Amino acid sequence: MILAVASGKGGTGKTTVSVNLARVFGPEVLLLDCDVEEPNDHLFLKGTPRGEEIVTIPVPQVDESLCDGCGECGRFCEYHAIVSFGAAALVFPEMCHGCGGCAKVCPKKAIRETGHRIGVVETMESGNVTLIQGRLDVGVAVSPPLIRALKARLRQGVPAILDAPPGTSCPVIAALRGADFVVLVTEPTPFGLHDLKLAVDVVRGLRIPFGVVINRGGIGDDRVHVCCGNEDIPVLLEIPDDRHIAEAYSRGELIVETLPEYRAHFERLRAAVLERTSTGRRDPTGVATWDTQPRSNDKDGRNAHDRG
Repeated sequence: MILAVASGKGGTGKTTVSVNLARVFGPEVLLLDCDVEEPNDHLFLKGTPRGEEIVTIPVPQVDESLCDGCGECGRFCEYHAIVSFGAAALVFPEMCHGCGGCAKVCPKKAIRETGHRIGVVETMESGNVTLIQGRLDVGVAVSPPLIRALKARLRQGVPAILDAPPGTSCPVIAALRGADFVVLVTEPTPFGLHDLKLAVDVVRGLRIPFGVVINRGGIGDDRVHVCCGNEDIPVLLEIPDDRHIAEAYSRGELIVETLPEYRAHFERLRAAVLERTSTGRRDPTGVATWDTQPRSNDKDGRNAHDRG
């Protein structure tokens, strides 16, 4: 089972839900921190490092003795990572998405691919949790390839929780694809509701069953509850605005360990997720009852933005 934890905006408590749910999920669970631009799950899971691996993407390298400056490579590249002005093509590695198309269309076979480092994958063991996190190198603008490298570490038969990046952009799509269920974390505020609606549209477009966790309950109003009720979206858990939770968070401690009274809440969240995935993607409370037509013109459901 692959469970993704996402949100329409940052700061809703996505990491809080991910790390605490992972701790109570079972005897063995993978936790993938897919927020590769700012991973922070490791701050709450004290454990033993198990090594790191450098991740690269293939970028073009031009043989100037063969290149005649025809410009076919530049016309193909949607990201302007390679251009030609009648002379040998120029490459901008930081803009390359590693698709390999420029080498395919080059009539002179003047382009070959070479590895360009974008970041590292780090592994750590902490009790029942194996944390695998990506760390994007400073200055690298393209994170989906690193997220896909993280997901390549998934193991069949071992449940996994994916702590997705915030928002609704390409990195989020890269993290959510292939998940069996998505937990959307929000807060009962106007901003929280606005961005929750954006996240719901994304998950529905991907045709993945989902539910909502409301964090810091009591600080706002009931508009999130009303919206979820009107849309038949299950509210799986509400975490109250408790000062003790904030204090534990500030010390880098897990709620389920520091405040044992909350452990049962996360165990119920686990049970609710497993119940909704036990019947597959056509669970009555999942996407089968909603409008989930893919919002893309591509036959495979992808769009130009998440090819990166």
